[in-house]
Amino acid sequence: MRQLNLHHALCSLRRCRAAPQIAAALAGLLTGCSGPAAGIDWSPPAAAHYLDGRARAWLGWRQASRDHGTVCLSCHTTLPYTLARGQLRELLAESSLPEPERKLLEIVKQRVGLWSQVLPWYGDQKLASRGTEAVINALVLAADDATRGGLSPLTRTALEHMWALQLGEGPDAGSWPWIQFNNEPWEAPDSAYYGATLAALATGLAPESYHQDPAIQARLALLREYLRREYPHQSLLNRIELLWAAQSLPELIEPAARATLAKEISARQRMDGGWSTASLLSGWKMHDGLPLPEVSDGLATGLVTFVLQTAGIPATDPRIRAGLAWLEGHQSSWNGRWLADSPNRRNGLLPREGDHFMDDAATAFAVLALTRAQAGTAAARRNAVPTAP
Repeated sequence: MRQLNLHHALCSLRRCRAAPQIAAALAGLLTGCSGPAAGIDWSPPAAAHYLDGRARAWLGWRQASRDHGTVCLSCHTTLPYTLARGQLRELLAESSLPEPERKLLEIVKQRVGLWSQVLPWYGDQKLASRGTEAVINALVLAADDATRGGLSPLTRTALEHMWALQLGEGPDAGSWPWIQFNNEPWEAPDSAYYGATLAALATGLAPESYHQDPAIQARLALLREYLRREYPHQSLLNRIELLWAAQSLPELIEPAARATLAKEISARQRMDGGWSTASLLSGWKMHDGLPLPEVSDGLATGLVTFVLQTAGIPATDPRIRAGLAWLEGHQSSWNGRWLADSPNRRNGLLPREGDHFMDDAATAFAVLALTRAQAGTAAARRNAVPTAP
């Protein structure tokens, strides 16, 4: 009990502005006993419980509520949830979708079906709201169809909405209007590139070789041109997200750039095996002007280990193995989540809804990384040829 109480006290203190010295002292006390040791199995049921609870909270949150009884989807909570929860469902042998996942999927389908009637997510960013939602809707439905093996008419409609909002000219040609709240990750001045990587991911994930559809080739070429043209100017975070999209569209990154990116990612790995979000952002500072803390966290470690695996690096690789060990050792025994601090502001003593957003993304990407590794290990065992005695 002493260990548990100290652990929770440290988590609370490091998320607020007050008492950094006390937090540091508690960290010293917890050295060697702040969680399960690396290599100890993680808990998929606990992760599922946390993610379902957070999705349920989002569905009931007044600020997420939109017209026609729907909600907006977020890049930090509900989008990662929809992408990760299916992997947990398979691992846990669940026979049906949990209620929050089913409800979110229904809402996406409803808004796609009522596209000309529903209001933009944000009235003061109408075009950006449309562009962002069109990309996210297409990705959620394409990912869902990928698990079923067929492209549904509604998903095709969502993809048509997406392409219709792609910018066709100007300095940002090939990208989409994207919401901007001056917050990293995913709602910052450079986040249009992230949105374009999601559009590429949706295109590649869509079943029935959708990416080869003659009707989209001009648009797809415009997207590829934008991603390559702007690649040298992107943060490491955005380039990692492009590598994720390249799992289905490998031509998005040339082999030389891919090799250089892999080396840069490896160079940012910390001694404890994890990665820090600060190292993935280019000179970003918090709103109070202070630099981001350089500590390993669940978002960066989960994202990197997941994306490197999608790029073909096996879980047995020392870099991936160390990252996975970090994840296994840092899942909360209290509520099943992984922690990641906001790159924008320091949390207060009393948590607000926004204080959970980075943990939501961290937990979803940790789940994607760990389930991918377990699936790869299981496949390797199935394919192993027994040797004669």
